Amino acid sequence: MYLPGRKQLFCLLWTIILLSHWVHGQHCIWYGECGNSTKIPEKKLNCNYTGPPIPLPDQEGQDLLKDLCPGLVYGDNRVCCDTQQLKTLKNNIQIPLQFLSRCPACFFNFMTLFCELTCSPRQSDFINSTDFSAFNKSTTNVDNVPIGGMTPMNNETFNCTQSLDDGSGPCSCQDCSAACGPTPVTSSQFRSSLNVVLISSYFLGDATCCETLGERFENCLRVLFSSWGSMCVRHPLTVILTSVVLVSICSAGLTYMRITTSPVELWSSPSSRARQEKDYFDQHFGPFFRTEQLIITTPVNASFIFSPTSGGPDIHFSSILNITLLHQVLDLQTEITNLTAEYKGETVTLKDICLSPLAPYNDNCTILSVLNYYQNSHEILDRKIADEFLVYFDYHTHFMYCVSSPTALDDTSPMHEACMGTFGGPVFPWLALGGYEGTAYNNATALVITFPVNNYLNDTEKLGKALAWEKVFIDFVKNYDNPNLTISFSAERSIEDEIDRESNSDVTTIVISYVIMFVYISLALGHINSFRTVLVDSKISLGIAGILIVLSSVACSLGIFSYIGIPLTLIVIEVIPFLVLAVGVDNIFIIVQTYQRDERMPEEELHQQIGRILGEVAPSMFLSSFSETVAFFLGALSSMPAVRTFSLFAGLAVFIDFLLQISCFVSLLGLDIKRQEANRPDILCCVKLSEGQQVKSEGCLFRFFKKIYAPFILKDWVAVFVGMLSFSIAVVNKVEIGLDQKLSMPDDSYMLDYFGNLSEYLHTGAPVYFVVEDGHDYKTIEGQNAVCGGVGCNNNSLVQQIYTISNVPSSWLDDYFDWVKPQSSCCRYYNYTGAFCNASVVDKTCLHCRPMTTTGKQRPNGTEFMHFLPWFLSDIPNIKCGKGGHAAYSSAVDLIENNTDVGATYFMSYHSILKTSSDFIDALKMARELTDNITQAIGVFYVFYEQYLTIIYDTAFNLGMSLVAIFVVSTVLLGFELWSAVLVSFTIAMILVNMFGVMWLWDISLNAVSLVNLVMCCGISVEFCSHIVRAFSVSTKSSRVDRAEEALAHMGSSVFSGITLTKFGGILILALSKSQIFQIFYFRMYLSIVLLGAAHGLIFLPVLLSYAGKRQYLF
Repeated sequence: MYLPGRKQLFCLLWTIILLSHWVHGQHCIWYGECGNSTKIPEKKLNCNYTGPPIPLPDQEGQDLLKDLCPGLVYGDNRVCCDTQQLKTLKNNIQIPLQFLSRCPACFFNFMTLFCELTCSPRQSDFINSTDFSAFNKSTTNVDNVPIGGMTPMNNETFNCTQSLDDGSGPCSCQDCSAACGPTPVTSSQFRSSLNVVLISSYFLGDATCCETLGERFENCLRVLFSSWGSMCVRHPLTVILTSVVLVSICSAGLTYMRITTSPVELWSSPSSRARQEKDYFDQHFGPFFRTEQLIITTPVNASFIFSPTSGGPDIHFSSILNITLLHQVLDLQTEITNLTAEYKGETVTLKDICLSPLAPYNDNCTILSVLNYYQNSHEILDRKIADEFLVYFDYHTHFMYCVSSPTALDDTSPMHEACMGTFGGPVFPWLALGGYEGTAYNNATALVITFPVNNYLNDTEKLGKALAWEKVFIDFVKNYDNPNLTISFSAERSIEDEIDRESNSDVTTIVISYVIMFVYISLALGHINSFRTVLVDSKISLGIAGILIVLSSVACSLGIFSYIGIPLTLIVIEVIPFLVLAVGVDNIFIIVQTYQRDERMPEEELHQQIGRILGEVAPSMFLSSFSETVAFFLGALSSMPAVRTFSLFAGLAVFIDFLLQISCFVSLLGLDIKRQEANRPDILCCVKLSEGQQVKSEGCLFRFFKKIYAPFILKDWVAVFVGMLSFSIAVVNKVEIGLDQKLSMPDDSYMLDYFGNLSEYLHTGAPVYFVVEDGHDYKTIEGQNAVCGGVGCNNNSLVQQIYTISNVPSSWLDDYFDWVKPQSSCCRYYNYTGAFCNASVVDKTCLHCRPMTTTGKQRPNGTEFMHFLPWFLSDIPNIKCGKGGHAAYSSAVDLIENNTDVGATYFMSYHSILKTSSDFIDALKMARELTDNITQAIGVFYVFYEQYLTIIYDTAFNLGMSLVAIFVVSTVLLGFELWSAVLVSFTIAMILVNMFGVMWLWDISLNAVSLVNLVMCCGISVEFCSHIVRAFSVSTKSSRVDRAEEALAHMGSSVFSGITLTKFGGILILALSKSQIFQIFYFRMYLSIVLLGAAHGLIFLPVLLSYAGKRQYLF
């Protein structure tokens, strides 16, 4: 028997293998459609067929194949599908077409897959039919074809950075990160450093012309104030009544007083960029919606593992996604939606005020909640597809599908539930979930429920309804109790409500603080010579009168500016009384204590003595008060409303206080001295006591300063202050900028929990709107390319420029292009009427808006662009067309000139999560850096945080102008003694720099509140320094040390008792405040101002004068 050789056997075997593959590769597994699925009736099932590919029988089928699957067009077009299957394929790809067509490579790869599955003549290479059902006789007798070896489908695919053979360009940066160009390098930020310039000059030799002029000016002031003081004592009633009348007229302006409580008005200048951009947005699109939000966690440890029956790894679900807890959260959500409020006799529900993007077609409120994946229904939440053994589909599978496809109108499971919310829009998982890593939404530890509410600018009735419902919402959630749920929440009105509550709660603390200062002033002003004359020597009534004068000056300032129409702020009300009391009380102590230490000269009458005393001290008072007034008024040049308003009111109040003190108070002092000399007791001045010998003695405090403190302190203390200054300079740039919003809340506020959870759980920050102002031409290709983010758009277009934002902006222009494509089923019209025909309408008279072309990818021309755009903006998304723009963009595009042109438009996205003030500031900087060349970025928080972009400049400008003003005024009023003015200004500058050191050590951030306090620090520091420097300048002692001792003994004791002790007691009470903002920005800063001012004015400055003070010239 002949046996073939090995070669012949090998060739025969190889031929059989090739033949097997050839036979296998040339047959189909299906052909045609034979009926509908029993499980999904609307789904078509193909006929089982194992014969060879068949040529398409008609021209319609060949056209569809060329349009859908050009890669299968070859020869006589033998394929494994008929014309009806191609029609079904075309219908099924409408939704993917709308979302993928902007990236040609992605859509090509997608279509290649389904074309090969549906029609490929090589189906049997990669598809194996394992089961089929007989629908008719044509399929029951088909023989099984032997199945050869399977080979994977290995068609050509394109990377998203590649162009297609038909000329389509690569995907855009928006859809393909690999197609993005290099990230632009941000310009290096300019960091200004603090330069301390010390003017050191020493005047030697004989008296100069300026010094002679200064002496004459000093004499003029002395004569002027002496004459004025004498007149006030001689005509007390006239002066007092005139003062009362003028104060009453000015204070009457308080009837026109308006208090600004709006945070926008308080922190944002009307001329600022953020304010103008916000006003533009409000004018064209309406104000930002109001937000009511809950963050829900659970103390229950009920996490579990879900094992999909369809295969795949087990999935861990966190406790908050337990179905029992979801039902409880849904109950809470339903109760909130059913809340009602009363407003002017009307019942207000959530539907009356909520955001309903599809109204009037769909009036459901927008609720951004995971429960909206289940249509806010307990029944849908419990729904499942199962048999007696396994659960195939339930809320787990629906959740996993929706978090990956939140815009889906069908989850493609046998349940056929939608992911879109009941309000007609998507609920993105990063808005409804929190506390997860990456995209593991199933591990979320918090549920976030947000109720957007319409906001109103000029409609107080509608705004009142919203406020009324929000109050009911707050009360309800406060009282809601469920041991399985931990809830933090916020309403739009919450911050203002809590600030108001905080202000009211601090009234008692503030009153106690001022009462302590008032009692001290009334008691400390008197100089008791002996126990027998305590009632006579007491000056309680004079102290009370002095306090009333201080308060009157504040009332006059408020009244005058109220006449003008300038509104007050809470900062003005809280800070200015403290400031004016410091300045006013200091002057009161100087006048009274100078008289108490003075001896009346022979033949000198009382009015002459008081006139002489006023001539001595009034120039010093005028120096400090006028310096502060000019410094504050220059501070009003600031663009920050809070600083500007404070500076105006403070400057006027300080100057009015000075005028009342050298007139009304001097007259009252004269009357009080006459009472004392007549031996009448204080307050009960109608009673006359027996005559006794009046003996004047030096007060304990004055003797302490003169005998002990002044000689002791004039040692080498400068080194300590140089060390403090060096340290403060080193840390001045480390002071944090911003204001933590937690600090503005009371210690027991529910908002503190909300702010904490906001930072801990949320993964998305505040919304941001990129606004293109009207005037941009969208009808031209160039205008479109400058904005859009799809194929053919500029690499530096608006959408393409966004690199560091949480989500790519929703682009109405790109979605409009997808909606209006000839291949899309979205844009249709009735043939007979020309009206828009929605994609869900089944009507043969509805025609496509634009004819089919070779590619079907070109954009509409100018006329078509404006003709179809209103239809797009009114189209409601549905299962046939998910690109309808009514829900997402109806308010984003401002159509003008009877819908013939596009006005202002916006593109919305979200910032990444923002936790600290620096995060908010950086987000604002980046948004502006990205959009400066093409548009403007507008965010909810921009008007509040814009101030921090220039806070360093504003601080340097305000404090610098204050120091310049103090230097100029001091130079003039110190008799043109330039060097003395330099010492005053230098010491005040040291105090300010050391304040920054304290701010860094004590965690006090730099913001408008602290800047107001720093400006006030300038004013109070003048009181600590100028009086002592002037007393040093006019002293007739020979040496600098003796003159410094005399100035410190006489003026230092008055400054210590007038400012330091008065303020110290009142400030300590502020530490008991429940308000964190009071504890930090008032207690800590006020205490630092007083301690640093006293240390520099009563320790450093005298030592500095003893070494480097102006030499004394005798004329």
